[in-house]
Amino acid sequence: MAGPDYGALGATLKSVRILQSLSLIAIIGMTANFISMIVSDSQTPPSVLVGTLSVTCIAVIYCVITFILFLDNILPFLITTIIDSLLLIALIVVAVTVGEPLSYLNCQAIGSADDMGSAYDFTMSLGDSINQNGGQIDYSTWVGMTKPTCLETKSIWGLSIALCVLFAFSSICSVVLWRRKPVAATKDVEG
Repeated sequence: MAGPDYGALGATLKSVRILQSLSLIAIIGMTANFISMIVSDSQTPPSVLVGTLSVTCIAVIYCVITFILFLDNILPFLITTIIDSLLLIALIVVAVTVGEPLSYLNCQAIGSADDMGSAYDFTMSLGDSINQNGGQIDYSTWVGMTKPTCLETKSIWGLSIALCVLFAFSSICSVVLWRRKPVAATKDVEG
């Protein structure tokens, strides 16, 4: 798994891609768990969660593909810079929408049930949120219903912010590698 020798910048790009993939997989797991719990109660999940899952699934596929292309020394750095920048924008939107109701929420102040009651509390808070909003789950109310839900959602928010930094960093690394990568020499053909 050595890949091409681009020095410290290449090693940094590989490390950043690994960290991005791990963070994205963690977000996918937590978000999918929430969606699964909501769907098991025959309800529609909030669009914030569906959007987060969609963006992160696309991003993790992209990270894996670009990592493989980098190892094979066929990664187009200019295109990678552009796509990294677009994913950065998408992740900023995810971080803002996920974090909007969480910024002033203190998870420790939320009453937590014992370990046996967390699934029951989740279901009850889900039912309360649906009843209050005419059959639709209100994301802002729902995240503050139970302590575990609040903590997991804050974890998703924190990882989204970390991914913004990582994608900004990988964009910078890619553009520098693009500028540094030698262009194939052209032959001078004279008749």
